[in-house]
Amino acid sequence: MNGVLIPHTPIAVDFWSLRRAGTARLFFLSHMHSDHTVGLSSTWARPLYCSPITAHLLHRQLQVSKQWIRALEVGESHVLPLDEIGRETMTVTLIDANHCPGSVMFLFEGYFGTILYTGDFRYIPSMLKEPALMLGKQIHTLYLDNTNCNPDLVLPSRQEAAHQIVQLIQKHPQHNIKIGLYSLGKESLLEQLALKFRTWVVLSPQRLELVQLLGLADVFTVDEKAGRIHAVDHMEICNSTMLHWNQTHPTIAILPTSRKIHRSHPDIHIIPYSDHSSYSELRAFVAALKPCQVVPIVSRQPCGEYFQDSLSPRLCMPLIPDSVQQYMSSSSRKPSFLWLLERRLKRRRTQGVVFESPEKNADQSQAYRNSNQAKKWKLSSWPGDLKKQPCYHPLKIKKQLFPNLCSKEWNGAVSFCESQKKVTVPTAPLGFSVHLRSIEEKFICPKTREDIGLEPPLVLRGDGPATTGNQSAWVGHGSPLSHSKATPRLATEFRSLALKYLLTPVNFFQAGYSSRSFDQQVEKYLKPLLKYRQESIE
Repeated sequence: MNGVLIPHTPIAVDFWSLRRAGTARLFFLSHMHSDHTVGLSSTWARPLYCSPITAHLLHRQLQVSKQWIRALEVGESHVLPLDEIGRETMTVTLIDANHCPGSVMFLFEGYFGTILYTGDFRYIPSMLKEPALMLGKQIHTLYLDNTNCNPDLVLPSRQEAAHQIVQLIQKHPQHNIKIGLYSLGKESLLEQLALKFRTWVVLSPQRLELVQLLGLADVFTVDEKAGRIHAVDHMEICNSTMLHWNQTHPTIAILPTSRKIHRSHPDIHIIPYSDHSSYSELRAFVAALKPCQVVPIVSRQPCGEYFQDSLSPRLCMPLIPDSVQQYMSSSSRKPSFLWLLERRLKRRRTQGVVFESPEKNADQSQAYRNSNQAKKWKLSSWPGDLKKQPCYHPLKIKKQLFPNLCSKEWNGAVSFCESQKKVTVPTAPLGFSVHLRSIEEKFICPKTREDIGLEPPLVLRGDGPATTGNQSAWVGHGSPLSHSKATPRLATEFRSLALKYLLTPVNFFQAGYSSRSFDQQVEKYLKPLLKYRQESIE
């Protein structure tokens, strides 16, 4: 990864790891090569500054949202705030880096002095004629592309390297030409070859879209058979593909790069055509600017000793303004209020289940229950007048809330409370009379029950005419209760416990009636019963 966090500033260039970005708040992208976009993806959600061409590619290739991309015109100076109140600002100027489409150098000017970040660039003397550089400004820190900063590596100019490629193609007039390239860069070389040999250059659809954006000559196509020069991915240039291509038509491959690459086939030709500055060009560039210090962008290749004779005296670093310090120390993960509001307004509303209030449809529900009363199993009423009773949360039970707590006849569907809406429960077996209170009421402790004036809890009674006949159906075939004649009280209590469990609302069950306590009570009721059965068998 080739990116930097500029010390004592909120500036980060080609650096996309927010976890390690620390105090960085302003993010800049020099160009779209993959080694400068590590960590940058569609999830990026902070303002990002770059050239217009890079902005287009960034959205198309990495799907970064347009709302975060800030395209700055090349060759112009732009004022950006360095704090949240606009008290401190800086000027940034974008300069063409002569590397690939959209690549730029950044010239930062502010309280920190003047900083030039070259990114990847190929130096040409006309760069020094840029208005931002020809005013005699003192460059305090130069972040330099040191890819080819090696005195032993001698590179030709791009014009000389292009001439070598032309000569090679001329030696193979009947061959197809495969030129291995990265996804971005050297489009001008392809245009030059097409015009020289009067042939179409075959590109992928993605690259064709790019050259159309750049406004190059109309010499490109996607038709495989239209021309003899084909631009392919550099990874395709290998021994197996060369064998395959030469089976159908004589083919040579050209890799225009300054990197050392092993030739896996005799028809693969490596030409030192580079988009990075050579050592001699770097020396000329630094000597012209005379910066106070040079910082290599490729950290694994130190190069400071090569430019000591071209440096100006170093200056003391000025203090960071208080407003900038506050801006840098503020949480980068905390979005602004306006952004949060905008995101909330754009957020899709979650669709859910809409419940109707039981009180609103009380009349309709009552009429429906009355009409179906005859169709239900008949339940014998508990002695005394039965009155309607509201539902209360077990944690909010107070004496003043229970003025008319009474029983409620079981009608098959029970409406517990407004927050729980409607809860449907199975109908009781024929022959059992039920006194149905609010489920929460049945779990009130005796002391509280006495304070609020509630009657003791009521249970199912088997005094109906069909009790005996339906006993096995309620308990279940094969259940110990279906064979027990001497323990009607145990059977009744067990049925009450089961019904209590079935009728308990889920939220109350989870809050105050755990499965463990239920199992303990079941065991408590079953233990004497099982003991009785064992004694009767013996």
